[in-house]
Amino acid sequence: MRPSKRHEILDAATRVVQREGVTTLTYESVAAEAGMTKGGLLYHFPSREELLLGLHRHVAQNWELALEAQAGGTAQELSRDERFRAFVRLSQNPERAELLLMLEASEDPVANAAWDEIFARWAPQPPEVPEPAVTGDTEKADGDAAESAAVQRFIARLAADGLWFYEALSTERLDPRLRERVTEEIIALAQSAQVPAE
Repeated sequence: MRPSKRHEILDAATRVVQREGVTTLTYESVAAEAGMTKGGLLYHFPSREELLLGLHRHVAQNWELALEAQAGGTAQELSRDERFRAFVRLSQNPERAELLLMLEASEDPVANAAWDEIFARWAPQPPEVPEPAVTGDTEKADGDAAESAAVQRFIARLAADGLWFYEALSTERLDPRLRERVTEEIIALAQSAQVPAE
């Protein structure tokens, strides 16, 4: 099946950001990359803001497709551990365009929503820390254990994010054996977080 013009435009915009950064994203730069006219781009994206929002959604969707390929299924089909394992493994080879767009989206709640939806499906979220309550010793111990497990899983997610940022920003590549060892340790940390049985 032939890709749509819109898809071709967004792929071209991704290449521009990958090579030159978000600030260089103009109709002219994307048109040249896509081999189209500026008018052709305007038909699909009437403003730069719409082009940029479309690009966020496009790159985020491609990232989720890569997560699904890594995991062997959709987020709904997989366990929490399977989702996180794919999330950590995919952090081994960051794309510059993903990093730049995620950073740019942090200033725009609409663009950020495209990324947040994926993070919510694939990675541990910040746990809610309940207000101290007067409860029985068993209830308190179970609550403390569940909270500790959620915090430990979130720490593992922060480590995965840290690995991803390190790889994206470092001028020196990690030795593949060290990267694999760090990846396995992050996964083990999340899997060792135990929630008390009911």
